[in-house]
Amino acid sequence: MRVTKETLIRIAKETVQERAYNDRHIIAAYLFGSLLDDRPFLGGLTDIDLVLVYADQPPRKREIIPLPAGFHIDITTHSRKEYDPPRNLRTNPWLGCEIYAPQLLFEREHFFEFVQAGVRAGFEFEEPLNVIKRCRNLLTHGRQIWMDLEFITGEPGPQEIARYIKSILHAVNAIAELNGNPLAERRLLLDFPARAEAAGAPGLAAGLLGLLGAPHTDAASLTNLLPAWSADFIAAGKHPDADVRLHPARHDYYHKAFEAMLDSNNAVAILWPLLQTWTLAACALPADQRSGWQQTCQSLGLLGADFEERVAALDHYLDQIEELLEEKAAENGLNIEETL
Repeated sequence: MRVTKETLIRIAKETVQERAYNDRHIIAAYLFGSLLDDRPFLGGLTDIDLVLVYADQPPRKREIIPLPAGFHIDITTHSRKEYDPPRNLRTNPWLGCEIYAPQLLFEREHFFEFVQAGVRAGFEFEEPLNVIKRCRNLLTHGRQIWMDLEFITGEPGPQEIARYIKSILHAVNAIAELNGNPLAERRLLLDFPARAEAAGAPGLAAGLLGLLGAPHTDAASLTNLLPAWSADFIAAGKHPDADVRLHPARHDYYHKAFEAMLDSNNAVAILWPLLQTWTLAACALPADQRSGWQQTCQSLGLLGADFEERVAALDHYLDQIEELLEEKAAENGLNIEETL
């Protein structure tokens, strides 16, 4: 089956038409994510990122719909009230970026038109003040998570490593959003160096790899991890409380990307999606089924006594980002209090 970007966009439109026809509570739908980029495929696969907006509370927050040939639709839902008032989305680092320039597929009552106009009004979304506010919001969330990690006693487990990874995610996007949208999950380590360079802080790319334990591994070692990762992903995906990102339809979406990166000259780029998904799997699996994840984290210096050092390094990393954002504010004639 030959699948192109145009094929997937057509499927997105057909899916929205069917959903909206059968559910009058849907007031808008739009496409965002990789299909709006020039290079949507990684390892030959991509997904269809759809947002459905409901007049009231959606029936579920996220849904994965399998498609042939390893593709899938990833549907996120929001309630109308999450977009109110639209001007507040100018400083929202997630929903604001999402609504700024997606591809509209459906709307009722001119909902989308009204909201997007409020976000874009007077080009304020792109004003340095609002850009830096979005970045500072991300940094603040990353710092709050780090503070929780400081109070951990005993051996960290999957839940603690998941929080550590989440703090890093907020930190790197606090830099990435100085020059664009949040980074895509699979491409995070592929695209972050260019964003760090554009922000005038190329050293943050190497620092990120250090936080993930990249100096402790290589392409051969990472290749050897894939069977254990795959087994845990599949096993965890059967658990009723597993994160939706572990849906069976997403296995090849990650695995094919891993293979492509391992075949390139940037094998360590798999570390982010590998660690993130494997940690989500470990959170869903019983303690006696986490040995592969645990051995990997230990080899990367993320468990035991090394974890305390990683948390200290994360503290320093967050400090560097805070200093950079203060510099960006000063360069644009902004008082730091204005950006808080």
